[in-house]
Amino acid sequence: MEPLSQQPAQPAAPPPGPVGRTGGEPPEVTGKETGKEAGQEAAKGAGEVLIRAEGLSRLYGPVRALDGVSFELRRGEVLGLLGPNGAGKTTTLEILSGNLAPTTGGVWIDGVDLLERPLEAKARLGYLPDQPPLYRELTVDEFLHFCARLHRVPRGRRREAVAQAKERCGLAGVGRRLIGNLSKGYRQRVGIAQAIVHNPRVVILDEPTVGLDPLQMREIRQLIRELAAEHTVLLSTHILPEVQAVCSRVQIIHRGRLVVDEDIEGLARRMRSGSLILGLRRDPGREALLAVPGVEGAEPLGEGPAGWRWRLHFDPERDPAEELARRAVEQGWGLRELTPERLSLEEVFVELTQQEGGQEGAGPVPEGAGEGRA
Repeated sequence: MEPLSQQPAQPAAPPPGPVGRTGGEPPEVTGKETGKEAGQEAAKGAGEVLIRAEGLSRLYGPVRALDGVSFELRRGEVLGLLGPNGAGKTTTLEILSGNLAPTTGGVWIDGVDLLERPLEAKARLGYLPDQPPLYRELTVDEFLHFCARLHRVPRGRRREAVAQAKERCGLAGVGRRLIGNLSKGYRQRVGIAQAIVHNPRVVILDEPTVGLDPLQMREIRQLIRELAAEHTVLLSTHILPEVQAVCSRVQIIHRGRLVVDEDIEGLARRMRSGSLILGLRRDPGREALLAVPGVEGAEPLGEGPAGWRWRLHFDPERDPAEELARRAVEQGWGLRELTPERLSLEEVFVELTQQEGGQEGAGPVPEGAGEGRA
């Protein structure tokens, strides 16, 4: 047997690349399409689907943490994923980002199958987990250059890519500071910068404002709105005002199931309570108010310095406000107030999740199963 030291050296295996590519360096992400890809990109419309999830389920033993979730996210949308703790939000994001395999179902990122071609699919998205993956002993510049290399941004474009990410995230003045010496708000900005340094088409943010003070939350929300101009954004949160502030579409997930998928206008319709407050100088009486088309109930709130006040209940499909105003003028009621009552987003959220609370088959994720704060 030939001595080991005299055996011919074997060539090193090339680093892995995506399907259809063999040998050499892994593909670099330029952030800009060229040639044939540029023509394809120009032909795509504003309504193209950038994330498609079909029948996503995740089991931990007998516990179904995610149960048949399907949806699409289109170009230019900011989608807010809402749900109580343990509902399945983080599980969903970990599957969409390729960090967790679904038990059943599939995910496509910009048309690329995440399960079949993971490297190619992940190159098209940026991900900020609930705990930002930061190296506190590095400066902001060092860390972002490191992330640009991980995302395979070409060497000649890294400096520009890092500068653009810093500018967009408000980090231009702190590039040489250690990450460990930054405030939590700035560390969160660094986490978002690493998610966009390679200019992905899709950005996924898990609880991007958790633990921040009100001023920091406002700054991060403004940053998300700015990102939406060039990226499709999916964020999870349990902070309800955040959804109204930055999102164009809302999904509510509860006990592993998707219970609401609507745009903000649709959510606003859900927030209509079917009641209004009517203030008059002269009391017309209950019968006169019930005679107005659409009014189904009249509740007196009493007489005050400004006159009489009533709470009127009506069919949301037959809003009586215009007719009430007309009759108040014609019959001399002296209209002083006509204010629609609205449910808060919190009330809508509680109502929907309570309606779904008794469904079988879904359940909370057991501790240690990987759900985290979902």
